[in-house]
Amino acid sequence: MKLAIVTAYPPSKVTLTEYGYYLVKHFRLKEEVTELILITDRTEAPKDLNFEENGCKITVKECWSFNSYTNIFNISKTISKTRPDAVLFNLQFLKFGDKKVPAALGLMLPFICKVKGIPTISLLHNILEKVDLENAGFTNNKVLQRIYNFIGTTLTRFVLASDILAVTISKYVSILEEKYKVKNVALIPHGAFETPPEPDYKLPAGPKQVMAFGKFGTYKKVEILIEAVEEIRSRLNEDIEIVIAGTDSPNTPGYLDEMKEKYSHVPQIRFTGYVAEEDVPKLFGESAVTVFPYTSTTGSSGVLHQAGSYGNAVVLPDLGDLSTLVEEEGYKGEFFDAHDTSSLATAIEKILINDAYRIQLGKQNYKAACSLPMSAITQMYIDYFKAIQKSKETGFNIDISTIEKKLVH
Repeated sequence: MKLAIVTAYPPSKVTLTEYGYYLVKHFRLKEEVTELILITDRTEAPKDLNFEENGCKITVKECWSFNSYTNIFNISKTISKTRPDAVLFNLQFLKFGDKKVPAALGLMLPFICKVKGIPTISLLHNILEKVDLENAGFTNNKVLQRIYNFIGTTLTRFVLASDILAVTISKYVSILEEKYKVKNVALIPHGAFETPPEPDYKLPAGPKQVMAFGKFGTYKKVEILIEAVEEIRSRLNEDIEIVIAGTDSPNTPGYLDEMKEKYSHVPQIRFTGYVAEEDVPKLFGESAVTVFPYTSTTGSSGVLHQAGSYGNAVVLPDLGDLSTLVEEEGYKGEFFDAHDTSSLATAIEKILINDAYRIQLGKQNYKAACSLPMSAITQMYIDYFKAIQKSKETGFNIDISTIEKKLVH
């Protein structure tokens, strides 16, 4: 199989870059894949393809840019020129831009691939039906929210033109099937990026690091985390460092700089900026707890799977999608009210003062992460591509439920 993957890719700062990296890392090791065509965004620095294991050939085609109006044409032309046997899109609603037109045009690409007759799977990390448009940074105007929902419904239909639309949370399957009356939605879990050797769960000497990781400013807010740790410090003689790891969300440029200034009086707070792939293990390995200071969710959380891979205890907001994910995939953590600083402080404190409990949570999360490695997730995609190809040869429709039963066994 000559497989094309349309995704952002390191050192890109576009959303889902990290997930794209691990898709490539594991697809290249599959015996069914003879060549990967990486259809990715343009970056000044070269793409990160320094893999240790020998794998299939990777052909990089940098042909699109965030917020470019020509992405739809450039990507379509690249797919026609490279002639892949199958195409996988790594998508969310702001994948190709945070401006309305480029974002919308990019999401029409699965429909174009379907018209070309190329077996196509689109992985959609979030669905508009479960996105809080105000908290996610789209708009707080109720009229505009209705317009966005209409546009989102239309664009979802274009993405649903894929042979298979993959989602990472089971609830999304039923929502899409019921609303759009379709039968081509498959549950393919997010998967853990890495399954490194089990850690020893020991913390380095020095302050206990309370860490948040991601792109901040929309529904990921650092204020509640900083203020919660300050509350803990006021009542405990505990040496704590706050670590804010990551960058601004594309929708909120300058947010973290504002936070640095606002909380400049707070001791032991560190803003790391962009975290390179090679620095991720150290970041999680040194953290006592990973906190998710989210006011809403927009789908499955890559950070949760990373935290599990490195044996971290986690503190999570009691929000629908995250709660569902934790229950389905076997993760454990302390939950808090997403809008209550004291609730977050209590949740963090329970872990910081009880080392045995921290280790218990870390071990359970490591176990959950190891149960869904990316090697297994990429094999699921290959099996679905085989089913699509067979359906095209035989003329029979794809039966998602039958394929899922085979994958389970």
